[in-house]
Amino acid sequence: MQKYSGKKGLQYHINMSKGDVGKYVILPGDPKRCKKIAEHFENAELIADNREFVTYTGFLDGEKVSVTSTGIGGASASIALEELCNCGADTFVRVGTCGGIELSVKGGDLVIATGAVRMEGTSKEYAPIEYPAVADLEISNALLAAAKEKELVYHTGVVQCKDAFYGQHDPEKMPVSYELLNKWEAWKRMGCLASEMESAALFIAGAFRRVRVGSVFLALANQEREKAGLDNPVVHEMEPAIEVAVLAIRKLIREDKAKGR
Repeated sequence: MQKYSGKKGLQYHINMSKGDVGKYVILPGDPKRCKKIAEHFENAELIADNREFVTYTGFLDGEKVSVTSTGIGGASASIALEELCNCGADTFVRVGTCGGIELSVKGGDLVIATGAVRMEGTSKEYAPIEYPAVADLEISNALLAAAKEKELVYHTGVVQCKDAFYGQHDPEKMPVSYELLNKWEAWKRMGCLASEMESAALFIAGAFRRVRVGSVFLALANQEREKAGLDNPVVHEMEPAIEVAVLAIRKLIREDKAKGR
């Protein structure tokens, strides 16, 4: 496996080449989560650490797997996916955090995204806005089965993706507050489950590259529950979401082997 050599042929941002990663990759945003996720692998090794992109590679059930951080937002997430595809990866599970929108989503719940609102810029440089950002069905089903097996509270549906964190949390201060507030109300009326920042770009870039992409999130809290005067627990423990992502990868490995994939 390629280490920190600067060897020719390395991908520009993630500093890796073919053979450094497995087909299956877990994608957290935060680089500091990579080591925690890699602890679920067998014989995990740190492979590369460049900018926001940290990668460990190890094994699950005899299959090479990796975890690579993407940083914040769709732009860097799409870079990670593109360069990981160039290194041979073809199955991606994003695991991260989100903020609830639908009142039924509480802090500590899991959200499995079946699709994403493309209220960000990266995906628009891949596909016209009419093209939907949709999660891979096999990955979504594996995440759903894993959440059920772990007996966790989960929700499945559409999430909203944005570029500006403070556009969500302080929309009234923004010059385009009229647009942000009106669209937020639209997402609520449409039953959007939660807000996050990467899945739309990953789903669209994955569709272009013909690879499988899915997402599972920990809901940190829900600002709409707070506005409604409902209890609004704030939860930061990522381990349940990580365990669901890892178990889903194990399920996909077994299913893929049964299909000769």
